Amino acid sequence: MRTDNRLPRVLHILLHLDEIDEPVTSERMGEMFGMDASLVRRTMGGLRKHGLVTSTKGHGGGWHLQRPLSEISLMDVYIALGSPSVFAIGAPEPSSPCLLEHAASDATRAAMGAARQVFEKELGRVSVSDLARNAQI
Repeated sequence: MRTDNRLPRVLHILLHLDEIDEPVTSERMGEMFGMDASLVRRTMGGLRKHGLVTSTKGHGGGWHLQRPLSEISLMDVYIALGSPSVFAIGAPEPSSPCLLEHAASDATRAAMGAARQVFEKELGRVSVSDLARNAQI
C-alpha cells in the first residue's frame, strides 16, 4: 500500500525555513530533504497559493515563510496539500441494488467520516510552532 508522506515532510521543511534567515532555493531544499527540486517547486507552489510561503526570483531568491509558524496550523498545511486521503480503505458507491452492499458501504463511509473529523480537529488544534516547542523537550 502506498502512503502519502507529504504532510510530515512539508512540516519538516517549514520548521527549517523558520530557522533560516535567507530565502532557500528549491534545489537546496531538494538536497536537504532528499527530494527532486521540481517536486519541491510543485509542493511549495501549493503552499504559496494558500499564503503559507512566498518566493522571490533571481539571484538570492528562493522560498521563505509568508507568516509566522505560530499562525499556521497543521490543518492549514493539510488543506494546502489538497487534503489528501487519510485512509487507504475505500467505500465505493454500491454497484448493485443489494441492500446489504449499501449497508456495508454506508457504515464504512460513516466511520471514515467520523475518524476524518477527529483527525482534522486535531490538525486544527496544533500550530507548526507547537512542533518546534515539542522538539525542544
